Amino acid sequence: MAKHHEPFEDEEEIIYVSKSELKRDAQELYELGVELTDLGKKQREKLPLSPILKEAMQLADKLKGKHEAYRRHLNYISKTLRETDNVPEIQAMLDVVLNKNNQADVILNKIEHLRTDLIEQGDDKANELLDKYPTLERQKLRQLIRQAKKEAEAQKPAKGHKELFQYLKDAIMP
Repeated sequence: MAKHHEPFEDEEEIIYVSKSELKRDAQELYELGVELTDLGKKQREKLPLSPILKEAMQLADKLKGKHEAYRRHLNYISKTLRETDNVPEIQAMLDVVLNKNNQADVILNKIEHLRTDLIEQGDDKANELLDKYPTLERQKLRQLIRQAKKEAEAQKPAKGHKELFQYLKDAIMP
């Protein structure tokens, strides 16, 4: 008894990709390459770059002043990224690295508001904060709040104000 085979059973589906889509993908990878070369060396170390890409980044740093050579090298980086398997991983880590500054600004603004609330509301706000952040020392926190409040009332330089901010920042920032 002969086996009956379906036509195209073992063949993979052919996916048509338009020329425009290929160009868009290439442009996205070129822009990713530009973003990578704009990073500092320390920031780049956090990214999962292949040895070839790391070497290309080092050369890009050297070529930054030479416009045409730098542009051609960016094309090379873009081509290398096309041949790299972990581009989504690199993009995700890049987003984290670039967004870190924005997150830090948001946290610092929250700490400033918290400091203002502590000076205005005193022990009630301090107790609430101590419940939320058990690493804070009650005595030191209350002392810094009193000092900042006294300086504000006497219109003296804000040394206590800065110390309170720094203490909160050290306890709250990740």
